Amino acid sequence: MHTTLSEHARCLYGDDFVPAPACSREHKEHYFVEELTFADADAILSMLRELGPHMVESRLPLWVRNLAYRLLLLQRPDDPALMREAADSLYLHGPVWDDIAADLRRRADALEAACT
Repeated sequence: MHTTLSEHARCLYGDDFVPAPACSREHKEHYFVEELTFADADAILSMLRELGPHMVESRLPLWVRNLAYRLLLLQRPDDPALMREAADSLYLHGPVWDDIAADLRRRADALEAACT
């Protein structure tokens, strides 16, 4: 049984850093997506950091990372550090996402400027 979002992701996608837990549950990606969709920001951040502490080494599929960051930014829309982290993730995956990543960086800069 999965007790955390990280464990569920680890069962589905593997992890280069921590072995997958013993699990007898049926692993269907849509169950994970449902759990991710309604997870709180702390659980999502924990999953991203546990399964990919060095973004390029993560076994999480690109679409899962993108969805996770999108859900995080919906929950924490005024977090410039998180915006930059999401932008860094997008920059790793080619020019298709560069415009969105650049916009996230501009928004992060504008938020920080407004706070000073």
